[in-house]
Amino acid sequence: MEQTNRLEELVTRYENTLFRAALAILKEPHEAQDAVQDAYLRCLEKQPRFRDGEHAKAWLLKVTANGCKSRLRAKKRHPTVELLDVYPAPDPEGRELVEAIFTLSANQRAAVHLHYYEGYSTGEIAQILGQRPGTVRSHLSRAREALRRYLKGEEP
Repeated sequence: MEQTNRLEELVTRYENTLFRAALAILKEPHEAQDAVQDAYLRCLEKQPRFRDGEHAKAWLLKVTANGCKSRLRAKKRHPTVELLDVYPAPDPEGRELVEAIFTLSANQRAAVHLHYYEGYSTGEIAQILGQRPGTVRSHLSRAREALRRYLKGEEP
């Protein structure tokens, strides 16, 4: 019973954060929901002990990001026709930015989302994604340049 209450608390606290991160990586709401559910199932199976709320959030984000990467690899092996459901944006300018973000690679989208939307440092993102901090900085730098070119209407 105690484990169920703990899981309910984690779901209530982090479901939106995990969903937004998964959606930024996968670009499909249904896939993102599945990835988040898989992360919570993994938490239920492993029953990790968390030091605090930030440790729980980081662990869940890492499991979610890894699950998203697995889904992307599976898609490459078994391609399907992809439907683009637009990430929620409050206004037309925000929608244009979201569409620009969707043109980035999965690694760049993940780094941009975790840095700009979730507020993580490059070191924290590196831990979540299992990459080196320099690699994350490189993803962010390339993403910013690609977004600048896209929004100015320049060729890649």
